[in-house]
Amino acid sequence: MEKGKKEVAPVKTLNRRKEEKVAYWSLILPGFLIYVFVMAFPTIFGLYLSVTNYKGGPLFGPKKRSVDIVGFKYYAEMFKDSYFWLALKNNMWITFISVFGQIPLGFFMAYLIFRGMIKGKDFFQTVIYLPCVISTVVIGKLWDAIMSPNGALPDIIRIFNPSYVAGNSEHPIIPVLFVILWMYTGTYLIIFLANMQKIDTSIIEAAKIDGATEFQALRYIILPALSGVIVTSCILAISGSLKSFDLIYVMTGGGPAKQTYVLSIFMYDKAFKGAPNYPLANAVSVVMCIISFSLIGVTKLVEKKFGGKE
Repeated sequence: MEKGKKEVAPVKTLNRRKEEKVAYWSLILPGFLIYVFVMAFPTIFGLYLSVTNYKGGPLFGPKKRSVDIVGFKYYAEMFKDSYFWLALKNNMWITFISVFGQIPLGFFMAYLIFRGMIKGKDFFQTVIYLPCVISTVVIGKLWDAIMSPNGALPDIIRIFNPSYVAGNSEHPIIPVLFVILWMYTGTYLIIFLANMQKIDTSIIEAAKIDGATEFQALRYIILPALSGVIVTSCILAISGSLKSFDLIYVMTGGGPAKQTYVLSIFMYDKAFKGAPNYPLANAVSVVMCIISFSLIGVTKLVEKKFGGKE
């Protein structure tokens, strides 16, 4: 009997492992397949198209179009295009204002609310976060109307400077940067405030009793506790900045004279306006991915070297 019992135990263990494996793949497989078909395959396929001479038409089926590999021809063409460098510069400005504008400002506002330094915190949370829940198209149209030559902002400026002429700015990307800063700061306010509320306030109060200043409590307690959240926010800001399209397209369409071009609009124009240049458009998308991963890698290295632990 004892021998029979010993033989049953391994069988039960094998059945349990089999059930666990089936349950694991039942949960993982749907998400994995969605990722493969929605993210991985388009990325690899875009990389393939960027080194071909594809000009449109079917790629699969009996009437498929013959496509030749031409190497990095369109990458070289892209790097020679002055508008590519202008779009890249504008994207870097958007990334800068997102990482060093939205995140610090959102953190500062969240800190003021968390520490009870302002009254009416529910009101301020709502007002600051409100632009995030409004359609990007609506916001783009709204600010386009405000900042247009006949809009409210030029009229206000003319009250103080009658000789002001709207549309003569040497840096037309500045109004776009302002709207991006205004629109998305509320997102980081909510992220930081939600995570600050996880910190035990008794630790901060104990440090204050021991003589710590507000700045020291911020530096040695709150910032280390939120280091992972700050890195995650930077990743969101970087990825969002490089794919900026809808707001800028609605506000300026890339104008005037393509001075507010960004990489996504540059890619869109190459792919869908005039004679389509799909390999060049896909080359731009590949470069966008490389830049995004590079900046995220730098962010992770900085966090690893200087950040605290949650």
